[in-house]
Amino acid sequence: MEAIALPIYNSEGKEIESIKLDKDVFDGKINPAVLHQAIVAYRSNQRLGLACVKTRGEVSGGGKKPWRQKGTGRARVGSIRSPLWRGGGVTFGPVPRDFSTRIPKQIKNAALKSSLNAKVIEKNFVILDDFKLENHKAKAAAKIFSHRLFQLSNEKKKKKAVKLLILLAKSDNNIKLALRNIDFLNLELAGDVHAYDVLSAQRLVITKEALSQITKRLKR
Repeated sequence: MEAIALPIYNSEGKEIESIKLDKDVFDGKINPAVLHQAIVAYRSNQRLGLACVKTRGEVSGGGKKPWRQKGTGRARVGSIRSPLWRGGGVTFGPVPRDFSTRIPKQIKNAALKSSLNAKVIEKNFVILDDFKLENHKAKAAAKIFSHRLFQLSNEKKKKKAVKLLILLAKSDNNIKLALRNIDFLNLELAGDVHAYDVLSAQRLVITKEALSQITKRLKR
């Protein structure tokens, strides 16, 4: 398979050069089984597992038998905190638990590789030469992402914002502050990104330096 060539854009959305993607990483192959395993593990690790209810032994009250065992004509009962009574304990309710799971690093990398290839195949993989902001104002960042390169058009040709994932090689305080209030943008570092982050975005925007970093990460 020949190496895939993609254009590189500047911050104004103009094509300035092209780059050939590494064939060892961007081979056009997608492994659904690996993606499923990695995403299920990722979402399980996001669960806090804090749901908790009280059993009949933990609910207050109920020390006295409500009425005598026989002779009243009513059903026998030993405590007002029985699970059958309102205000009583709960039978087999949820208790705090750990949902976290671990998967091999090779599977995580294979899933990330598949997710990146999926974005390339969908033509939702945009490479920027560099991404810098002079200040931390959201207005400056919004101006860049108002370009048609970062938008979709529906049948009525009305532009609407795309959910974007921005991948950078290193953290930048100005960019972090400028993007935090833009709801359709997510910012991640190339060294920390997960397959779930890539697939949950409609379009991936990656800097040239971040692309080099993530390629080295997946070729180890």
